[in-house]
Amino acid sequence: MNLQEIINQLDLAVLTHAKAFSSIYPTGGYASDLLSCVIAGAKPGNLWLTIQAHANIVAVASLNELAAIIITENASPDSTVIEKANEQGVTLLVSRENTYQLAGKLWEMGIR
Repeated sequence: MNLQEIINQLDLAVLTHAKAFSSIYPTGGYASDLLSCVIAGAKPGNLWLTIQAHANIVAVASLNELAAIIITENASPDSTVIEKANEQGVTLLVSRENTYQLAGKLWEMGIR
């Protein structure tokens, strides 16, 4: 399943510049709000689910070469975070769902 299909099926808001989302195939997912856990545990190509919305999430996603960050519970990063994500090529998405609910839906969609 590609990222565009995930965005559409989960009704995710795209906060950063558009990319060829249909050519991005997430390799799995990782859910955590602790940056050190994400650095140690998330794999390149993963989707990262978090409620965090500050600038450090962009650095972590870039470091780990993640497919995208999905910010849960409609948490809203400020414009400087979005600008930094655009500069780093990191995709920021937002979901109304909480992390637990969203992780379950991604699992059901085959993102493991």
